Amino acid sequence: MAVQASTTPKPIISVIGLKKSFGEKHVLRDIDLDIYPGESLVILGASGAGKSVFLKHLIGLLQPDEGNVIVEGIDITIAPASECLELRKHIGMSFQEGALFDSMNVFDNIAFPIRRHTRWSEDEVADRVHECLSLVRMEGIEDKFPAELSGGMRRRVGFARAIALKPEILLFDEPTTGLDPINTAAIARVIRHMHDQLGVTAVTITHDLNLAFGIADRLAMIRHGVIIAEGSPDEFRQNPDPYVQAFLNGEIPADEEDFV
Repeated sequence: MAVQASTTPKPIISVIGLKKSFGEKHVLRDIDLDIYPGESLVILGASGAGKSVFLKHLIGLLQPDEGNVIVEGIDITIAPASECLELRKHIGMSFQEGALFDSMNVFDNIAFPIRRHTRWSEDEVADRVHECLSLVRMEGIEDKFPAELSGGMRRRVGFARAIALKPEILLFDEPTTGLDPINTAAIARVIRHMHDQLGVTAVTITHDLNLAFGIADRLAMIRHGVIIAEGSPDEFRQNPDPYVQAFLNGEIPADEEDFV
């Protein structure tokens, strides 16, 4: 009898045995996680759970104490710096609050990575800036400066800059922190729109459940430095783990009753 080939796609990112401590504080204890091409993965967890530390390992901004991070077939924990720098051109990252350059207008903020990493003409740069702003539904604000924008607008401009080099992977670090519910809903729609239109792999870290369930194909939860649950939105909602259910219901977990 012929053996059927597996239909499971090859991961675009594989995290294997990831451990990271800062002094005596063990942040990531043993993370194993595969991320697949084209999916929108959301990493959930309470504040201080290690979500941002995890995300920074995916782009090589942090090096693990132990373990491996393999991105597009390259183990970035051991690869030469030049190879990692080239790989980062395939990854767009949107930092908290947008992290825009205050001294540059919107156009120049988005154009910055294009001018730095390509030899495109200024006409080509302008076309790409306008295309990116259109994707995040922010046309016509090229001449504005970050101080003139609302928090939600700054996040969207940060998204536009993150996709400027046409990355294959997008990373979002707490994209709705400090935003009101209306702006949070708008950001969720923009992230989903970008993901669907560009066909990229997206990894978002958040503790915002409305955002998480609005954009996720799959969710995973970090607690005490390990993944304690993962699955589709429906599977995640039905997960019997007491901590997962407490998190979803906004309750204090039974083993943290002294938490105030």
